[in-house]
This record gives sequence, structure tokens and C-alpha cells, in this order.
Amino acid sequence: MIKCQDLIEKIEERYPRIYACDWDNVGLLAGDREQKVETVYIALDATDAVVEKALSAGADLLLTHHPMIFGSIKSVTMDDYVGERLIRLIRGNVSYYAMHTNYDVMGMAELSASCLGLLDTFVLEEVFDGEGIGRVGQLPDSMTLKECAELVKMRFHLPNVKVFGDLNKIVRIAALSPGAGKSMAKPALMSGADVLITGDIDHHTGIDMEDCGMAMIDAGHYGIEHIFIEDMKVFLENHFPELVIHTAAISQPFTVL
Repeated sequence: MIKCQDLIEKIEERYPRIYACDWDNVGLLAGDREQKVETVYIALDATDAVVEKALSAGADLLLTHHPMIFGSIKSVTMDDYVGERLIRLIRGNVSYYAMHTNYDVMGMAELSASCLGLLDTFVLEEVFDGEGIGRVGQLPDSMTLKECAELVKMRFHLPNVKVFGDLNKIVRIAALSPGAGKSMAKPALMSGADVLITGDIDHHTGIDMEDCGMAMIDAGHYGIEHIFIEDMKVFLENHFPELVIHTAAISQPFTVL
């Protein structure tokens, strides 16, 4: 019999919580460590639809990248969306575990760099013990910024990206920071990157970095991080082959018309 704690120990052996940022909230956020787990549902976010899918799948554990709970909660009621989701999970006897920046540091950074084909990589921003968020490395070949944007779309299966910079500019060194990467702009610039590939870039950051000589490709917050889902599915299958694992379908959370 697999207990929830068995999965937690294996996950935290590979992705220790000590590598999570101070502001983050990772780990078992709801449920029972002693609960028997036969079925797991994996998603990037614990949305209403994901909670419903987990319940419908008969999941004993919901595993997400982004924590549903940030900061303190003074009440858990049906009056707000977080409380409502938590109550539905608890009533359905579904434990809930989130692995966020610890996975960013110990999994997402190198995995995304590998997906893009970056060579001779190093950490973009150190967090702890030589490990950190994002990677900087050489692109497979020198290419135009437009070709780099097309490469990002192809490797991460994206319908579109937003680009700041001259599309004909030649880029060779890329910084890659999945998720929201506004705070990674200056570290990327200091690293000597020709382009930063990330998400959630605002107008001012984009034009300011372009003026500083660094292009930016905004692949969206979800755009790169969705690789978490398949990666954790494979991880659990390798360590707990008897588990039934369901995953959220890869679907962009917005539509560009």
C-alpha cells in the first residue's frame, strides 16, 4: 500500500523543499499524510476545472506546480474560490500537494534548457547551494530573433509568443526562465544573454531591455511551465508503477484573437 507520505518523501528526496524561495508555499497543503494513494491527478494549477477533473477521476492526491494557497488564510469557507476548492477536495478525500520553486530550481530549469537545446548552461540566478532558477546557454546555432521565437514555439508547442526586439537581430546566447520572469531581466542582461525567454513581461520591462541591447521572448507563464505535468507523470511512474496517474490536458489559459 502506498501512503501519501511515501510519495511526499520520494518527491522531496528529488526536489527538496529547502530549494524553494522564502516567499513560496510548497508541500502538503491539505489532506492526510497517512492516506492510501492509488490514483494521482497532475496539473499546473488547481483551478475549478482541475479540482473537478481530479474528483471525477477518483484521485486520492492532487499534485500541482503552482500552490493554490499563498500566504496566510484566516478562514476556509465557500465564500471565496480558494476556500471553495479546498472544501471540495477535503470532502472528496483528495489530499493536495504543491511543488513550486523547489521544482523550478531542481527540475524546471535544466529540463526547459534541455528542451530548447541550450548548450554549456549555467544558473541564471542562484538560490541556494549553487542551484538556482533559470539557465543561460548557447543556442544550437546562431539565428535571428525571429528564428529563435519560432524555435521556442516549436519546442514548447506554443501557438504564439510575444517578442520585444528587432526580429532580424542575430542571437546566440539565451537566458531561459520559465514562468513569470520580469525579475530575471537584469540578471539575464548581466549574464551577457542576447535574448531572455520567459513569461509575463510587461511593456516597460520589454522596451527597457531592448534599449539595453537584450531582446525578450514572452512565451507566457503557462507556455513553458506546462512541461512540469509530463515530467512529474514520468517521475511517479518510474518510482510507483502501480499508481494510476491522470494528467490535465495541455491547454493555453487564454486565447489570442
